[in-house]
Amino acid sequence: MAQLLMPQATAVWMVDNTTLTFKQIGDFCEMHELEIQGVADGEVATNIVGQDPVLSGQIDQDELERCIKDPRATLQLRKRADLPKVKQSKARYTPVSKRQDKPDAIEFLLKRFPQLADPQIVRLIGTTKQTINQVRDGTHRNSEELEQKDPVLLGLCSAKDLNAEIEKANAKAATLEKNL
Repeated sequence: MAQLLMPQATAVWMVDNTTLTFKQIGDFCEMHELEIQGVADGEVATNIVGQDPVLSGQIDQDELERCIKDPRATLQLRKRADLPKVKQSKARYTPVSKRQDKPDAIEFLLKRFPQLADPQIVRLIGTTKQTINQVRDGTHRNSEELEQKDPVLLGLCSAKDLNAEIEKANAKAATLEKNL
């Protein structure tokens, strides 16, 4: 079961900003009623700044108002599935030894999968649009020595990611062709 974050700070905020009973606050914050009374009297948690559980997403405003109206009701913590999910982007590190292989992988993707858009290649290999354009135009500093090398075998991307991007590109091409 999910637990309340910073229960004492939440109790301080609830005592200061709501008309909930000490029992309701104590049950929600997993503290004894006498501790909550001590918070209200200024004897307990004197240096703790209150934290609004509604702003932190731990309870809904409707739930708080429901319990304020009914002193016998108990506050229910929001379920973890209800909390908004934060998408975390993972920075990709490419070892120095593999960085020189990126233009070869770009050459491979440009020749074998021309339907891939530049942003897809950028995502797969972790390169820049400028490098892609230089390889495509033949103005890259190593353009004479470039060989087509599979980025999966080079370890620059996974086969799953490559297949997913190819499927997206094929689907996009099919819808464009269908609309014409």
